[in-house]
Amino acid sequence: MLKWLAIVLVALILLLQYRLWFGAGGLRELAEVRQRADRQEEQNRPKRERNQRLAAEVVDLKTGLDAIEERARSDIGMVRQDEQFFWVPGVAAQAAIIEQQALPASQDVETSRP
Repeated sequence: MLKWLAIVLVALILLLQYRLWFGAGGLRELAEVRQRADRQEEQNRPKRERNQRLAAEVVDLKTGLDAIEERARSDIGMVRQDEQFFWVPGVAAQAAIIEQQALPASQDVETSRP
């Protein structure tokens, strides 16, 4: 009787070892899942870095006044209260001429109509 019990116990241990190494959820499948996770992490790394750069840019745009001030100065000619504005007519006229020359011919025709 003891001999049969030992054979059954050895068979159970072998069955459990087989399931541990080769069955569903075993060590082989664990290694495959880890490899897939590593590949996915490599694909996500550049995207994560891009997201961090974009998040920093959003924070800068929300809190930083330098970008807003530069845009206001260049686009609409704003000046701070503690600054003095000097207008040089020759420079403005030259800029207008250069800007007019840069326009396509179709826009020149439309603007020259009475």
